[in-house]
Amino acid sequence: MTNRKTRIQPSATQATKADLSRRKFLGTSGLALGGLALGPAILAACSGGSSSSDSSSASDELWFENWTLYIDKPDGDLYGKGGTLDSFQKASGQKIKYTEGINDNNEYFAKIQPLLSKGKPIGPDIFALTFWMAGRLVDLGWVEKLPLDKIPNSSNLIEALTKPPSDPTGAYSLPWQAGMAGIAYNKSVTGRELTSIDDLFDPAFKGKIGMLTEMRDTIGLLAMSLGIDLAKPTIKKFQPAFDKLQEGVDSGQIRSFTGNDYIDDLEQGSFAACIGWSGDVVQLSASNPNIGFSIPESGGTLWFDTMEIPVGATNVAGAAEWMNYVYDPVNAAKITAEVQYISPVQGVQEELRKMGGTAAALADSQLIFPDASTLAKLQTWGNLDDVQEPLFDEEFAKITGA
Repeated sequence: MTNRKTRIQPSATQATKADLSRRKFLGTSGLALGGLALGPAILAACSGGSSSSDSSSASDELWFENWTLYIDKPDGDLYGKGGTLDSFQKASGQKIKYTEGINDNNEYFAKIQPLLSKGKPIGPDIFALTFWMAGRLVDLGWVEKLPLDKIPNSSNLIEALTKPPSDPTGAYSLPWQAGMAGIAYNKSVTGRELTSIDDLFDPAFKGKIGMLTEMRDTIGLLAMSLGIDLAKPTIKKFQPAFDKLQEGVDSGQIRSFTGNDYIDDLEQGSFAACIGWSGDVVQLSASNPNIGFSIPESGGTLWFDTMEIPVGATNVAGAAEWMNYVYDPVNAAKITAEVQYISPVQGVQEELRKMGGTAAALADSQLIFPDASTLAKLQTWGNLDDVQEPLFDEEFAKITGA
């Protein structure tokens, strides 16, 4: 989360993880996390391979472009002492430039298209878009083949998050974090927990409901509430979900569509509830116990963001070193302790327990380490082909006014 990770336009002090459809969709046949089968058969095992790019190319700086609130920064700045960025620089001896320039997948695509379409470099050596958008870039030939021989720690990845339909050979992308979309609510406004999509249409909350600009999460949750399977999406089958959304807009039930900055509206009480992302809400609830998150009774969506190297990157070797570093379970656990999304790395749960305190408590969170019963409530989208995708986008845009 179209605006993902697209979460709505970020405030000046807080960029956001756009609501965009952050993934090119894992078809619904079997995504497995932690060895448990989940929804679509998204992926198989990570494979090695040689890179068509020059893995020895390098500059004196590695540039990673990401969403906001998506890495550990202990001192509150981009290079907090003891954080992953700081420790990587010390361990590798190379500088890293970390920017939070992704607010929405489609928005970012429009930003990089003019250069990448001409084979020109865009600046960053790595970016982490949602899987469906990452797949589009693979299809367009805008990303480099990864030097997997330089990323041996990729063997630590959860098998379900490798070789997804968006990158079936696993040669062009590797996962950053995964998460869920569900219901986020402020109990100081709602007066109760919300567990159903129907709760979002309760007249008591008229004018205080938010929806994501991320089409796949918003329409996906509405579709599941109507008994529609996400595995084989067509505009005809999903029309009832669009109709329900339109009714919410026409009645004034829905206040607005946002990207990441829904968290501001939620915390301030402008939203009684909204569709939100698991990691954001877990982070927010740590400081505000009135903020809650639930996977709707009818189900939530599962997505993941994935790292790619754009064509023309000047530090492919550094990018490989970074990927290898964050796939070490010890390093991955530090990131998870902060962002509280689903880590793609095996062994993180055990490392969190070793860390003790609040980090250890996260090891028992179903939103970070979902068990079989939780996974059974989640679905991932099937692929939208070149005919269906424009139809979905156009219908969504008509309703949101985008």
